[in-house]
Amino acid sequence: MMTLPTVGSRKECRRMERQMEQNKLDRINELYRKAKEEGLTDAEKAEQQALRKEYIELVRKNLRGTLNNTTIQYPDGTKKKLKKNK
Repeated sequence: MMTLPTVGSRKECRRMERQMEQNKLDRINELYRKAKEEGLTDAEKAEQQALRKEYIELVRKNLRGTLNNTTIQYPDGTKKKLKKNK
């Protein structure tokens, strides 16, 4: 049975998540280059598609988080949060 390392803080947890994401981005880029040079096997195509889907979902989630925390300040000084778009 494999045990996961204990993470001491949120900062350490986020660092580990970023490292994992960087590894996935590196793999996406590696598969892209391989597809251009020599082609991919069916398993590699499926992996590439899954990684791309995961990446797009992450980008959308981050964009939603940014927009949910965005406030517009008008020239008269009033502030208004952006409305959620469905």
